[in-house]
Amino acid sequence: MTSIGTGYDLSASTYSPDGRIFQVEYATKAVENSGTAIGLKVKDGVVLAVEKLIHSKLSVPEANRRIQTIDRHIGLATAGLLADGRHIANRARDEASSYRDTYDAPSPLKNLAERLGLYTQAYTLYSSVRPFGISTILGAFDKEGPSLYVIEPSGVYFGYNGAAVGKGRQLAKTELEKLKLSELTTKEAVYEAARIIYLVHEDAKEKEFELEISWIGQETDNVHLPVPRELQQDAEAKAKAALETFE
Repeated sequence: MTSIGTGYDLSASTYSPDGRIFQVEYATKAVENSGTAIGLKVKDGVVLAVEKLIHSKLSVPEANRRIQTIDRHIGLATAGLLADGRHIANRARDEASSYRDTYDAPSPLKNLAERLGLYTQAYTLYSSVRPFGISTILGAFDKEGPSLYVIEPSGVYFGYNGAAVGKGRQLAKTELEKLKLSELTTKEAVYEAARIIYLVHEDAKEKEFELEISWIGQETDNVHLPVPRELQQDAEAKAKAALETFE
């Protein structure tokens, strides 16, 4: 991350001579130091999964979740700084609530992604603030069907069929590209998501982790919910078995 000249990384509002904003690049680096988060848009819904690294054996299981519900039909997963993820989740809830109050209808995910992208980008413009150190995956099942968006620390956002952010994103993207996502059901996608998260965790297998999975779609009556414990346990067991076979 060197550039022509020095001192251009002291403010998010300063460009380097070669047109880079180092604070945004540092925020992206914070995301890369986090566990992997993935999203799969399939024919009847969306599945979100996160590799939540456990930094202490004293941590309470299932506390400090990285997957959160924004509206009944919208889920959010983050990779990066946990506190920044909570802030963005609260902002997303405010935006979704405001849309309901104004239009008396649930917010389309595209509208929410645009609003959050603008909010995130505003934090790259001023010297008094810093960019958010997270990448955000938004998934929903709305009137247009299943949809999936990713918002980067720069504020740019794109729609995806399958997305991965965090430390193991390259391997996860490679695995996602092998899948025929448009032909999968959400239940099948849960098994694939678990397999991919366990596969990418192999690079950091000395660290313990928790797998978080949620889904939205016809299985849940279009409501964002955690995957049932029995299904998740079965998916994790098959993911471990597949990993042993892979080795």
